[in-house]
Amino acid sequence: MPPERVVTLHLVDWPREDPRAGSAAARGADPEEAPPDFAPVFAKLTDLVPAIEELRPGLVAMRARGPVRYYGGERAVAEALLEFARAEGLGHARVGIADGRFAAELAASADPDPVDGIRIVEPGGGAAFLSELPVAWATDEKLGQLLPGLGIYTLGAFAALPEDAVRARFGPAGVLAHRHARGEDGERGEPVRAQQAARDFALSLDFEPPIAGTEQLTFACSSLVERFIGALTEERLVCTSLRVTLTDDIGIRHERDWAHPRFFSPQDALARLRWQSESLVAGFTGAEERAGAGIATVRIAPVRTDRIASHEPGLWTSGPDERVHHHLSRAQGLLGPGGVGTVSLDGGRLLLERQRFTHWGSAPKRDRAPGPWPGALSAPLPTLVFSPPLRARLLDEAGSVVGVDAEDLLAATPYALRVEGHRSPGAVRGWSKPWPIREHWWDGRPERFRLQLELDTGDSWLLLARVRPGESDGATATWFAEGKYD
Repeated sequence: MPPERVVTLHLVDWPREDPRAGSAAARGADPEEAPPDFAPVFAKLTDLVPAIEELRPGLVAMRARGPVRYYGGERAVAEALLEFARAEGLGHARVGIADGRFAAELAASADPDPVDGIRIVEPGGGAAFLSELPVAWATDEKLGQLLPGLGIYTLGAFAALPEDAVRARFGPAGVLAHRHARGEDGERGEPVRAQQAARDFALSLDFEPPIAGTEQLTFACSSLVERFIGALTEERLVCTSLRVTLTDDIGIRHERDWAHPRFFSPQDALARLRWQSESLVAGFTGAEERAGAGIATVRIAPVRTDRIASHEPGLWTSGPDERVHHHLSRAQGLLGPGGVGTVSLDGGRLLLERQRFTHWGSAPKRDRAPGPWPGALSAPLPTLVFSPPLRARLLDEAGSVVGVDAEDLLAATPYALRVEGHRSPGAVRGWSKPWPIREHWWDGRPERFRLQLELDTGDSWLLLARVRPGESDGATATWFAEGKYD
């Protein structure tokens, strides 16, 4: 059976992410400078093509068969979408058409930009189109960093590998990326899932007088949240991302987008509203600069919805996962939003920079690009990371601190290591060549050097040295213990 043809519309000028999505509140933000809401645009697109899916704000996908029949061809569909973007003043737009949603998405976003904004990949030509694109476009962060190190830089080179070898080396995630590289959409395919316009479900509630207390506001909004989730359920939809807007009595909006790894229940949505309001209470009651007497208006709207059938439990149910989510959510209700969460790795050079804490019930948010990060530590990573790094002294045989010279080499032979809080770690048995981390030198940030060190006790340490610009002899280098290997 031939793969399904998919059309994607990419609004190039649309902000990739809401810059306030991860902040506690947008205090004092100018409403005219707030990131645009994609929901009205999505609603108008559903009038043009009823069955579309929002992949992210500014990027939508749709099955090609219906629109092609209506408009009389794939190019006619693309021209209609571009005309819509021009009429709505949405800036530069591209349309991609290909076999499967993955190839169609890249057809609309890959460089170079088509002259007329339309790139149509002929049926069966998806693999040839993808072959010259960077391999990181089809892989996750870890695989995207590993493959170039093995000499595999393009999707074509990755697609040429045997699937059995990819499965054995990289597992299911590698197999999915490998099939994407071949122009396929996985074993079960990734069909376009039609969504309804999110703006139809937005609800708001006004308060007179304004409410300053978190518990009072939460209680007053309980029926609003119930009606919000109930309206979605009646349409056989669930909300996977919602926007809560709290407007105080002097007209300042405090807005935040909340994402959920599954979908929001009334209790989940009400908890997000409570957490958001908690960050504002201090401003109403104890701040030196008055920020309003309380919340005058609450508005809740879905940012992303999905069909409820896509989230039904499987044949063997998902009971254990639901119980875990239930108990952790209850603990979070007692401890607050930061009391329960998960930790993941992000992009960055230092170990602490790479750690990302995600509140339980929220979707992970990546703040840093996956890489490459020159100077970053490759596997194996230390099993113990110190937060903050511990002060240390790397000494030579005469008892002087070892520095880093102008050639980025140790100025003396390491003999002993002293680490704050650790009693005589031991004598040095072996060490790596120091490697530099130079960034923001224009701001006067000191040079930093990393060093892996092994002691005669068998312990291994990851050290970090800071050397001020101009200290070419490195005599006054300051050492820290960044991590320890077991």
